[in-house]
Amino acid sequence: MATITRRQFAKLAGVGAAAISFGGVLAACSNGAAADDAAGAGGGAAKQVIVSMTPGSEPAAGFDPLVSWGCGEHVHEPLIQSTLITTDVDLNFQNDLATSYECSEDGLTWTFSIRDDVRFSDGQPLTARDVAFTINGIIGSAASECDLSMVREAVAADDATVVVHMKKPFNALLYTLAVVGIVPEHAYGEGYGENPVGSGRYLLEQWDRGQQVILRANPDYYGEAPKMDRVVVVFMEEDASLAAAQSGQVDVAYTAATYAANQPAGYDLLNCASVDSRGISLPCVPAGGTKTQQDDMSYPAGNDVTCDLAVRQAINYGVDRQRMIDNVLNGYGTAAYSVADGMPWSSPDMRCETDAGKARQLLDDAGWAAGADGVREKDGVRAALNLYYPAGDSVRQAIAAEFANQMAELGIEVSPKGASWDDLYPHQFSDPVVWGWGTNAPVETYNLFYSQGTGNYACFQNASTDAYLDEALARPQVEDSFELWRKAQWDGAEGFAPQGDAPWVWLANVDHLYFAREGLEVAEQKPHPHGHGWSLVNNVDQWSWRG
Repeated sequence: MATITRRQFAKLAGVGAAAISFGGVLAACSNGAAADDAAGAGGGAAKQVIVSMTPGSEPAAGFDPLVSWGCGEHVHEPLIQSTLITTDVDLNFQNDLATSYECSEDGLTWTFSIRDDVRFSDGQPLTARDVAFTINGIIGSAASECDLSMVREAVAADDATVVVHMKKPFNALLYTLAVVGIVPEHAYGEGYGENPVGSGRYLLEQWDRGQQVILRANPDYYGEAPKMDRVVVVFMEEDASLAAAQSGQVDVAYTAATYAANQPAGYDLLNCASVDSRGISLPCVPAGGTKTQQDDMSYPAGNDVTCDLAVRQAINYGVDRQRMIDNVLNGYGTAAYSVADGMPWSSPDMRCETDAGKARQLLDDAGWAAGADGVREKDGVRAALNLYYPAGDSVRQAIAAEFANQMAELGIEVSPKGASWDDLYPHQFSDPVVWGWGTNAPVETYNLFYSQGTGNYACFQNASTDAYLDEALARPQVEDSFELWRKAQWDGAEGFAPQGDAPWVWLANVDHLYFAREGLEVAEQKPHPHGHGWSLVNNVDQWSWRG
């Protein structure tokens, strides 16, 4: 995952949050309402789909892969631009611009052969020089939210060959390159994000900031022609998204578990499996320290309750994940035990069945005794925690409340604290926080659990884990690294599994729910990463209307 900070994300998420007038948003759709296009499969009517997304899905810097388009907090295929490779529904790598690629034995050189029949939307050919320009541009861009810090430089050996030189072996590079849109060297500059020139499946037809984006099929696309001619994306809050579906003004409306029972007539409930995990960081070091982030800001670090291993393990064993899913998500989710459940690099040793008796015994044995008010104490320290969550997220608020109720049964007092991201950040290393993570790449495990990882909010350090992660990334073939990723989690003696250092407690993988108009054929989806937005339309070119 890219090294975007939550502070950066908070700023992005505020873009386009204003209320939306349906009439104003959809007025630009020259073919009329979506229902007309659904029924108008004959008679030459264009095939169009209207999709609602969260306001945070709107790219603040526009459709610029050198900033945040396709990368950062919510990774997805860039649609407007082509990528070297892509992944299929089983997350296997497939060629896109690349016709072949190979990695040197030492893991320090990647060579990609580029197809010669691709043109940008301005008619100019795409060559290896554009690929090198894009990669080097990301490396040199202070604004980029794509993490290519492990790359030294990219060089075009000729028009059809690009060589990527690494600073260190990093086989997860392929997962990143699968979402890096290639931009034209000759047409890139200020304002590119608003008027992108690309070679992908779609062209940007119109962008009304804070309201909508309209994409139309690229008639000169080198691959299979898109089945869906036009894609309209409207940005709106959850309640507005529901209202848009109820009034028939969108074809696909994102929703949450709390709204799922309000299924509008004429719509199916589309449930997309995800690796969008909700978990709570548990600082592993005592209070009193500080930690400096990449933005050079220093924050308090450490917690005198969660620094006790017994407390962290007890929390992992004591929480009832299924009860939380039933009470908070209305059953629309699965129990989470890691940030990568079901992925080939996830370890079965992360699984932690609920055992409240074991949790209480762990606390008893560690000297945490119940006080007069039922809250445990040890050496004058009460087992009392503040639990922070972003105040605008109703699901995380409910998770925090349910977690507090369950922990009270163990004698741990949890006080949920809703806060803006700016107010939450000073607590990111010192207090438990309800986070959302998950991506279709193992690098997120690295960021959360490597000692110097950008998401290591738990201040977790383990030399063996670091060694396994380094060795995993050094394997020339990513498929050969999965066992090392698993050993980093638990090698039989140590790791960050619940029976080990337990720096996090993972709770639920949140199903991504949508109301989809009857008659719309949504193509098979990859597991959705964190973020309720563009991932859904990764393959919108393969969608179609029945009839």
